[in-house]
Amino acid sequence: CSVLDVHPTEKALVVQYEVEATILGETGDPMLGERKECQKIIRLKSLNSNTDIASLARKVVEECRLISPSRLPEVEQLLFYLQNRKKSAEKKEKKQIKPRDLTPFEGMELDEEANINSIDDYVELLYEDIPEKIRGATLILHLARNPDNLEELLQNETALGALARVLREDWKQSVDLATTIIYVFFCFSSFSQFHGLITHYKIGALCMSIIEHELKRYDLWQDELQKKKKADILSNLKKEYEKALKKYHGLLTKQEQLLRVALYLLLNLSEDTRTELKMRNKNIVHLLVKTLDRDSEELLVLVVSFLKKLSIFLENKNDMAEIDTVEKLAKLVPCEHEDLLNVTLRLLLNLSFDTGLCSKMVHADLLPKLTSLLDEAQRQIAMCILYHISMDDRFKSMFAYTDCIPQVMKMLFDCGEERFDAELISFCINLAANKRNAQIMCEGNGLKMLMKRALKLKDPLMMKMIRNISQHDGPFKNLFIDYVGDLAAQIGLKEEEEFVIECLGTLSNLTIPDLDWELVLKEYNLVPYLKDHLKPGSAEDDLILEVVIMIGTVSMDDSCAVMLAKSGIIPALIELLNAQQEDDEFVCQIVYVFYQMVFHQATRDVIIKETQAPAYLIDLMHDKNAEIRKVCDNTLDIIAEYDVEWGKKIQSEKFRWHNSQWLEMVENRQMDEAEPFMYGDDGEPFLQNGDILERPDLFYSADGIIPADGAISPEFFTDFQNGDLLGPQGFPNGYGQTGVTPARPATAYGFRPDEQFYYGYTASW
Repeated sequence: CSVLDVHPTEKALVVQYEVEATILGETGDPMLGERKECQKIIRLKSLNSNTDIASLARKVVEECRLISPSRLPEVEQLLFYLQNRKKSAEKKEKKQIKPRDLTPFEGMELDEEANINSIDDYVELLYEDIPEKIRGATLILHLARNPDNLEELLQNETALGALARVLREDWKQSVDLATTIIYVFFCFSSFSQFHGLITHYKIGALCMSIIEHELKRYDLWQDELQKKKKADILSNLKKEYEKALKKYHGLLTKQEQLLRVALYLLLNLSEDTRTELKMRNKNIVHLLVKTLDRDSEELLVLVVSFLKKLSIFLENKNDMAEIDTVEKLAKLVPCEHEDLLNVTLRLLLNLSFDTGLCSKMVHADLLPKLTSLLDEAQRQIAMCILYHISMDDRFKSMFAYTDCIPQVMKMLFDCGEERFDAELISFCINLAANKRNAQIMCEGNGLKMLMKRALKLKDPLMMKMIRNISQHDGPFKNLFIDYVGDLAAQIGLKEEEEFVIECLGTLSNLTIPDLDWELVLKEYNLVPYLKDHLKPGSAEDDLILEVVIMIGTVSMDDSCAVMLAKSGIIPALIELLNAQQEDDEFVCQIVYVFYQMVFHQATRDVIIKETQAPAYLIDLMHDKNAEIRKVCDNTLDIIAEYDVEWGKKIQSEKFRWHNSQWLEMVENRQMDEAEPFMYGDDGEPFLQNGDILERPDLFYSADGIIPADGAISPEFFTDFQNGDLLGPQGFPNGYGQTGVTPARPATAYGFRPDEQFYYGYTASW
């Protein structure tokens, strides 16, 4: 008794039945019996919404002996179900089984229908001449294209062994034969459980050899074609060249069919990372990249998909970086073939995580090409690649010479009150770190629109973008004056901490001479807020750091500095310095606040006479961080000029540091090994260690250039001897205030985000 059901994905009926085989003895009695479960699939390709179900059911029953005529109503019911089944599930399933749906190619046509029961006859054909071998392999291929036959073919070791042998021996004699046999094994490769079979017959390694050979043949064809073209030009005859070109296109079509099926088989096998590693050792990446020169879009989709899969491993990515992968991919962007464009962009996205390959993308003119895709269906992937490129400071300025910035600004404003895509706003934040890009963003009502949306949505990422714009000096910085009140108002409110951090950071960047900071502090009652948030642990470190930077900015104003000093902020800063002494960012910005405050008489006296700030600064004079040392030295120079006592301590410390080795030698030298000039006529030491600084004429001897009053530090003489008379601020080291205020350090590492800062760059391979 058979069981009837519908196929889960196709327009077909499935008949499940049992076959019983019995061996009879000499007397006719059964001696041995075996039962086997089988199934038959009846495909109904003509079934559609207009099909006459009753007629089709009668035809099915008549042609299939496994279905009894009495079951006609059941067949009609199943056909009616198939006719009305929703197509969405069918389409979805088809998409899943797509890997084994290679397009049939020329040479697969047959004048007879393949039958699984005739498999032995087809195997016999594999022992004949090439045409018969092709016919036999093609018949077996037609069987293998039906997944229901694969299990039975798997049991036929003779057939599979014969196919593997013929492929190994005769693949050079016939491209059609090689393509057909590889196609048979490709059908098995579409299912992971059959990969062991393909490995057993070493089909993968053979495919690698075939691909390599075919690519070399392609190069030879190209050379021969060029030679014929030159010869025909010289002889004014085009017939030979046209004849050769026609032959070349025929060979090329067959070769690309072979490459497609072989590469697809390898792609399926590469599911196993161990197998993929073997392919890499046989130079699969170089073979694939070489194939990118082809024009066949179907072949290119496959090749780029394979490269994309390989690119997730570092070793494969490094192989791609060593050759002109990016340059060849750049030729495919943009293209009309949607699938090819999509997979190419996804491969470029994988590669763009490598800064060296990002650089190659820029040099391959991909920047304007990717920008042109921001309005297309591939916008998301293109933007991710552009984001990675924008992370490199060397390339930020290049975006100003494309249409990219107006496009992304339009995208921002088109979002309405919805949250922005993370990729879009992150990309804009990177772009805003460049001065020229920031200027373009501010053109028209750009800044006004950005500020309006940021304040309305309370979006910390958009405010971060505005903060990056505000860090650049230039005329457009004055545009921010109109928004100082709006930004200051956010600080007192109980807003999200990340948003407040960005508002504080934006205000801190506004070093504008015409801005009345005293009025801002009073109007929005910011001094208590700033003081309260200096206490260690009062908030997250990021917020406390922004408060310190803000204090440094407003301290440039004389009246603001006095107001802050009276509020007790200086002791709070010293307490914070003690708590965060291991954090270079905190130390650098706190020292900068002291630097700003020693400019003003009122706050200078508080710092010098009422706090231990100078002592902390002396300890930091020789900090390992260059930016901290720089700010510290400038601050101490001003203190030394205005306070004699601290000036001597500072000078002594500088001398001790510069001459530490010499002083150590003097202190440790034994009396009996002493140099004669270090003693007087009476045998007493010429100078005691404590008297050295009282006799600057002994270590300053530049004859008239250096005064002997000790007012100039030893640094000056050292720099003078080295041919360097000017210190870092454009005045001699050792002198104090000159009216030149150094820029606030953006970080403790001495460079601003928008600078063209060149890292010690080497490619990651």
